[in-house]
Amino acid sequence: MKIYTLHTKQNLPISLEEAWEFLSNPKNLKVITPDYMGFKTLSGDDRPMFAGQIIQYIVTPVIGIPMKWVTEITHVQDKKYFVDEQRFGPYALWHHKHFLKEIPGGVEMEDIVDYKVPMGILGQMVHPFLVKPKLKEIFDFRRQKLIELFGEFKG
Repeated sequence: MKIYTLHTKQNLPISLEEAWEFLSNPKNLKVITPDYMGFKTLSGDDRPMFAGQIIQYIVTPVIGIPMKWVTEITHVQDKKYFVDEQRFGPYALWHHKHFLKEIPGGVEMEDIVDYKVPMGILGQMVHPFLVKPKLKEIFDFRRQKLIELFGEFKG
């Protein structure tokens, strides 16, 4: 069983409170997801984030096939971190930790995603040229969108 990790960091020139308010709101996930993914929240985004929250989405991760993705917010520490875990969806495992830390001139946002692709050895074979580049593309889009929304960190 192969588990992969995606690790990103980005500094934003905004307050910890502003970053938390934006990033912990499930409705904003659509804003920072590429349009071609057809991302749509079906339920669970009607209140502030809390541990135990179930959020259902429709997403089109590959070759135009829409699928349901269900995540649970398993941990929340106000203005510090939250964790979402896939319950149903395209991955065999998806565990995404979001950390925020105040730094001089802004906030550091860190994402650590541990994931496992489905379909055993076949999934592992397509990971390097299908799954990994697609995840990188999504997180690169997110980085650029956050710069558009909040400006570039000058630190």
